[in-house]
Amino acid sequence: MTRIKRLTKGEEAIMQYIWQLGRCTVTDILEKLSTPKSPHSSISSIVRILERKGFVGHKSYGRTYEYFPLITKEEYSRGSLLTLIHNYFNGSTPKLVSFLVEEEETTIEELQEIIKQLKKKS
Repeated sequence: MTRIKRLTKGEEAIMQYIWQLGRCTVTDILEKLSTPKSPHSSISSIVRILERKGFVGHKSYGRTYEYFPLITKEEYSRGSLLTLIHNYFNGSTPKLVSFLVEEEETTIEELQEIIKQLKKKS
C-alpha cells in the first residue's frame, strides 16, 4: 500500500481550495474562505507546509507565488481511504462495507450498484 502523507484538518481544508482553484495565489484562497477570514500569513504558512509535504508546487512571478497541486484529489482520497481501511478495519474492505451497512450508511440499492461496477471490472 502506497502511503500518502497525512494532512491536518487545516491543511486539508486549504488543499480543498487548491484542488478547486487549480493554479492560485494565497489571496485567491483567502477570497474563497468563509468568514471569519484568516490572516494572509496563516494561509501562506499552511501553503508552504503543503509544499514541503509534496502536495503543492509553485511558480514565482517576482514577489507573487502561484501555487498548484502536485497530487490529485483522487490520489489523496485513495490513500486516505486505504489508510482508514488498514488502520480501522484490519485492511479488510468487507469489514468496512459491513460497518457501513450496520451503521445504515449504505442502502441495498447502493450495494447493488457497487456489485454492478465490480462485475464490469471482471
